[in-house]
Formats: sequence, C-alpha cells, structure tokens
Amino acid sequence: MNGRALIAANLRRLRLLKGYSLERLAHEAGVDMPYVWKLEQAAANPTIDILDKLASTLTVPVGDLLHPVDPDATEPPPLPRGKAAHRQ
Repeated sequence: MNGRALIAANLRRLRLLKGYSLERLAHEAGVDMPYVWKLEQAAANPTIDILDKLASTLTVPVGDLLHPVDPDATEPPPLPRGKAAHRQ
C-alpha cells in the first residue's frame, strides 16, 4: 500500500471511530473540507503541517496516520447522514 492510500485508510478509520463528519474534522482542523475528502480518496498529498492538524484534531499521534492497515480489520460503520439523523 502506498503512502497516500495508507493515510487515506487511516484518516477515514480514525475519523469514523471518533465520530467526526468530514465537515467537522475539516472545520476543527482548519483545513478545507474538499481537501480532507481528497485525502480520504488518496487523491491529494498532504503536507506534514496538514497531517499535524488532522492528527491533533483527532487526538492521535501523527504516526497513527501512517500505521500499517490490518487487511482483516472491519471498517467502522459510516456516520448517519443528514441533520435529521442527529436529532433522533
């Protein structure tokens, strides 16, 4: 797995485990939401500063974004969609 794919998989996994939407993570990290989406799609190369911001927001060490992915691990379930889902 290349570096971008590794960061993409870990960023999505950690974001979902912490219960962050893309919008919330981007807002709290001070990063544009389309850029965070591109990172999760392995379509962009992050700088160290961006990785620092994202890791800090997720309260994990930066190294966790580069941790090898367990191919047998199950992916966290997606978050509920839309504002109505949050009111339940």
